[in-house]
Amino acid sequence: MPDFKGVRTYDKIKRVCETELGIVSQCCQPRLAQKMQKQYLENLALKINVKVGGRNTVLNDAFERRIPLVTDRPTIIFGADVTHPQPGEDSSPSIAAVVASMDWPWVTKYRGVFSAQSHREEIIQDLYKTVVHPQKGILHSGMIRELIVSFYKSTGRKPERIIFYRDGVSEGQFSQVLLYEVDAIRKACASIENGYLPPITFVVVQKRHHTRLFPVGGPKETDRSGNIMP
Repeated sequence: MPDFKGVRTYDKIKRVCETELGIVSQCCQPRLAQKMQKQYLENLALKINVKVGGRNTVLNDAFERRIPLVTDRPTIIFGADVTHPQPGEDSSPSIAAVVASMDWPWVTKYRGVFSAQSHREEIIQDLYKTVVHPQKGILHSGMIRELIVSFYKSTGRKPERIIFYRDGVSEGQFSQVLLYEVDAIRKACASIENGYLPPITFVVVQKRHHTRLFPVGGPKETDRSGNIMP
């Protein structure tokens, strides 16, 4: 990619590739690539490998089927969040995004979908939806259905367990979000096949808390930054 100062070449390349051509892309700057630095080239290769469908890392426990609630039967893992416009942008929509694992039992490949919804609406409205077609009748769609179908096409098996991580929900919205979104997940599953209702584990993730975890063995069980080792 040409290294022109003041010209947003990167933005233009990404916009054309992703919104007009529908292809993945990887940019690099000649001045950095020509130095042939090992770390830079390794990072570049890792990015390219993921974008063409490869795996960079796999947990050893995944190979040996020892990950609880995941490797004993086909499991799909979702992550979902809603981002809202800044104060004062009263006409801008909120954006809901859902990502899901696309392989099993390794859980290393993911696919994401997103949709615009009502301004500052926290509940994800397009998890499951139906539309009435004049000739075809009721058509089922939605982000959950789309991702489960993609999981099936990728693995050849329907998920027998669903783990759903939900971010950005305040305590006052727990019951409302839980009732609506779990119901939407169940409806999406039932629309794929009659009687298809895999168990759902719905986990609300919060960052604003005072819980801290420390290793029993002290600093020898942490990395250089003090984080607990996996």
